[in-house]
Amino acid sequence: MDSANIVGYIASAVTVFTFLPQVIKTWKEKSAKNVSLLMFIIAIVNEVLWIAYGVMRDDMVIILTNIVMMCMASLMIYLKLRYKNA
Repeated sequence: MDSANIVGYIASAVTVFTFLPQVIKTWKEKSAKNVSLLMFIIAIVNEVLWIAYGVMRDDMVIILTNIVMMCMASLMIYLKLRYKNA
């Protein structure tokens, strides 16, 4: 594995953790009152585009990172809708 791939995997891990604190906080508090639904909808569109780019480039780091990010953004949308009155 070359240094570019190592940097890519590290960047991927850091990227995946960007939504994690919000997911955990929303889950624990059972409240998504201050969470922007539009932000996570835009995030999903962004992840789909990154996945398509990763497929075109045959880059598994980009593909896997954005699949995980899309799952977390989808989970946040679910939590936002589930706790909309909380």
